[in-house]
Amino acid sequence: MKIDNAQLAAFAMVVREGSFEAAARKLHVTPSAVSQRIKLLEERLGQVLIRRATPCQATDAGKTLVRYTEELALLEAEMLGTLGGADTTLQAPLRMPIAVNADSLESWFLAVFDAMPAEPAISVDLRVEDQDHSAALLREGTVMAAVSASPAAIQGCTVEPLGVMRYLAVSSPAYVACHFPAGMDAAALGSAPMLRFNLKDALQQQFIALFTTDALQPPTHMVPSVHGFIALAQRGLGWGMVPEHFALPAIAAGDLVEIAPGRHLDVPLHWHRWRLGSQALHALTSAVRTVARHALRQHARGITG
Repeated sequence: MKIDNAQLAAFAMVVREGSFEAAARKLHVTPSAVSQRIKLLEERLGQVLIRRATPCQATDAGKTLVRYTEELALLEAEMLGTLGGADTTLQAPLRMPIAVNADSLESWFLAVFDAMPAEPAISVDLRVEDQDHSAALLREGTVMAAVSASPAAIQGCTVEPLGVMRYLAVSSPAYVACHFPAGMDAAALGSAPMLRFNLKDALQQQFIALFTTDALQPPTHMVPSVHGFIALAQRGLGWGMVPEHFALPAIAAGDLVEIAPGRHLDVPLHWHRWRLGSQALHALTSAVRTVARHALRQHARGITG
């Protein structure tokens, strides 16, 4: 069964842009034309592919098609670039959706773009996702590559270790003097205010588990910003797990202290990418590998340091 490329392109654009109107603008057609193409594709496949909501989302059946359309678009763009021709300068850069956790994005991952070659031209679509959850985006086909804490290979993808990101439990000196005057124990951890990046952030609970098996529920502030998280820790709003890349300079300046000196969490990071013969994906992977080798610890150590 042959699938019409125009219908595939319409499907991919609706999923990418989140609405039929936005997809129509990108494709330079009318919204009704996009709707008609999606309808014909769904009739051909006998499945509802797009959930008509705000934003539009792929159904479970549609998610199976998402990755195929993205792979096809990438390989087609690279093929056209390889063939050359007078009008290749008019071609848009290769679109590359990537999932990266916020801590990596705000620290070492930005240097990846300095290490990328000028060609092929790439248009990056960065998705910020917790390192414990980014693998789900790969399974859905919505990203081509991801930084993940999971070492498990995903079907159709390759995986390689990048290194270890170390986190330190820190807050302001005044906060520690107030909430942990006698040192760290379960009672103090249960009542001391805590910072959390978002609901997916489990690092603080993992750190608490180093000291007690009790299911503690301390007062918690949600701070979905890396720099805001650090700033509020410095102001003594709570304690939280901060990458040593950010924590060590603040500790040296006296703005932060460790709430349990010598204790830390080491989070191994892995690079997942589609198993696809793409020059752009190869170049991105090479750049990630090079930067991670210098920016991340290459071996985890015990929790007591």
